[in-house]
Amino acid sequence: MLALAEDLRERGKRDLREAFIDGTFVPAKKGGRTVGKTKRGKGTKIMAVADAAVFPLALHVASASPHKVTVVEDTLDCTFTNELPGSLIDNKAYDSDALDARLEEAWGIEVIVPNRKKRAKTQDDRPLLRYRRRWKVERLFAWLQNFCRLVVIYEFHEKTF
Repeated sequence: MLALAEDLRERGKRDLREAFIDGTFVPAKKGGRTVGKTKRGKGTKIMAVADAAVFPLALHVASASPHKVTVVEDTLDCTFTNELPGSLIDNKAYDSDALDARLEEAWGIEVIVPNRKKRAKTQDDRPLLRYRRRWKVERLFAWLQNFCRLVVIYEFHEKTF
């Protein structure tokens, strides 16, 4: 994956000004350390960061129990490349002032998230115009779910997954 990312960078095909993050729930049948209980049963959460060309920059497997906001930094630790995106575009689930501050301080990443209904607006609406391109990370997950071994996890250890 690293070699492919380097090749794309050398050809000028990789744009890291913005990236998109999301997670999906996957049922896990055998249990294991990365399995957590949810309303939908036992499962695992697959988190992914994709760039503008839908190239996965990071993949992380975590328990399904914690909220997505708590797993963002672990996902960024699992990047395939040595470079990080300039901004991270997320959905409303990631609307957290604490997350914004942590990512800006530790990683230098601007977080662009639409505000939830019951919150006061904390950012200008102009960066949210880029939110329209967030469908790219959804397309990455649709492509990943073509692979049967990712739809339902039967492995006990996450390394074999």
